[in-house]
Amino acid sequence: MSKIICIILAGGKGKRMGGKVSKQFLLLEDKPVLYYSLKAFEPFVDEIILVAAAGEEEFCRKEIVEKYNIGKVSAVVTGGAERYLSVYEGLKVIDSEDESYVLIHDGARPFISGDTIERIIGTVQEKKACIAAVPSKDTIKIGNRAGVVVDTPDRSNVWVVQTPQAFEYGSIMEAYTKAIASGRTDITDDSMVMEAFGDYKVYFVMGQYDNIKLTTPDDMVAGMAILHAKSRN
Repeated sequence: MSKIICIILAGGKGKRMGGKVSKQFLLLEDKPVLYYSLKAFEPFVDEIILVAAAGEEEFCRKEIVEKYNIGKVSAVVTGGAERYLSVYEGLKVIDSEDESYVLIHDGARPFISGDTIERIIGTVQEKKACIAAVPSKDTIKIGNRAGVVVDTPDRSNVWVVQTPQAFEYGSIMEAYTKAIASGRTDITDDSMVMEAFGDYKVYFVMGQYDNIKLTTPDDMVAGMAILHAKSRN
């Protein structure tokens, strides 16, 4: 029987948010952003690996996992200097001899729905690699370093990528190991690793337009509106 594991990344410092508190610990209503992300996945996965910034491991364990009784968290591990290094640290602690699948999610995306998580799990079990994404509502321009437009891609082919991103565990672990060994440092999401170093094609799964990443103060304002809307439904 396959095992579903979720790596939730809580190592971002949130420099664009301003202030001294990491963005994943900011409060929405009376609970930290990270709480909502953890609670969203708990009903759907077998275990959760929480990746924290160096020095914040105990805070995550005591003030998030234990305080809010997140029972599926099996480990709190120290992340790396960059997001992709943090993912690798999370992957390394997974001990799975049986077939398993790993979902990788940004802790600063607290509005992920159960429906999206279920779609991701169903697709990864069939296709082995998939990502939550939404079709772009805007026209996208490609520019050069001089700030000049050089191309306008067909909007019907453009998707805005989100998390979770999900993979068969053995394949993403092997791909990440190759990526780290290669010295490549331009990795901004996990599907890039599978595309460059893995064995599977990556499939889009319809995500949510409200599955936003809380990065700036404006995002927190939008986040409060989303939270209130969800509470009314």
